[in-house]
Amino acid sequence: MRKLLVLALVGLVAQLIDGSLGMAYGLTSSTLLLVAGVAPAAASASVHLAEIGTTLAAGVAHWRFGNVDWRVVTRIALPGAIGAFAGATVLSSISTEAAAPWMAGILFTLGAYLLVRFARPLRTDRVGGRLRGRFLGPLGLVAGFVDATGGGGWGPVATPALLVSGRMEPRKVIGSVDTAEFVVAGAASVGFLIGLGTEGFLLPTVAALLVGGLIAAPLAAWLVRIVPAQLLGAAVGGVIVLTNARTLIRSAELDGPVRPITYALLAVGWLAALVLAVRALRRTRRARAEAAKAANVSPVPAPAALAGVGAAGAAPAELTQTGTPNPR
Repeated sequence: MRKLLVLALVGLVAQLIDGSLGMAYGLTSSTLLLVAGVAPAAASASVHLAEIGTTLAAGVAHWRFGNVDWRVVTRIALPGAIGAFAGATVLSSISTEAAAPWMAGILFTLGAYLLVRFARPLRTDRVGGRLRGRFLGPLGLVAGFVDATGGGGWGPVATPALLVSGRMEPRKVIGSVDTAEFVVAGAASVGFLIGLGTEGFLLPTVAALLVGGLIAAPLAAWLVRIVPAQLLGAAVGGVIVLTNARTLIRSAELDGPVRPITYALLAVGWLAALVLAVRALRRTRRARAEAAKAANVSPVPAPAALAGVGAAGAAPAELTQTGTPNPR
């Protein structure tokens, strides 16, 4: 019972992170199961089965809070499902260990770019533009395959790519990615069911992760709506950098004092980016407030003043009040 309660707490925290940042549910949950000695295929299968329920709840919550771009969802979900099904059915025969450092390097670069981008005032001239299907399709295919074979990865691959495009608000990126993940998780579960059978799913673990995730889903959807895009983007960038730095450090076999020093430098960089993001957010809000105040207090000439003399020949009120002679 204690183990199940811990798993439920992990599911709650993982969904809270995933729903507010668009990633990390699968990575967090799968990591715990692997540490506990669960086989990689069984861990990924159990996590994806639980994600069917958590992503459904998250998708509904994000939809209710207006965080979903359905055009993006429809164009990324189907390729993602195809990639997830393929990854699930071949997990036992294909290893992603060799590709992990390369993928971590790409994600690390994207995360660093996000830190730099959101540490400065945001440009909104591109927000609202259309993302083409030839970009969304391959992105969903790759993200779905990585997600199924690695026990997680849909969010870490799809969310940074959409954020870097600059054509969607961060909250809509996260809401759309979480909503599309429902289809991806379902396709991966079908693939695992074909490849492993029902014995490949750890049902008590699935139930515990599901309960925690269902509790956190509405709260995460509300949180992503109220958190400013400036801070949200910087937070996502830091999570991506630190998460993938761990893989890169292990691949480089860095030991001794190099590892903690590297983590400390990355943490300091993340903190600096958050501070700069807060300052940029304050400057932006101050500029908007000043612009709104100027617009409200700027005098608007009355129609009578513009016309000079009314239909009955009366002088404008301001001329009479100041003692200026009435025009003839």
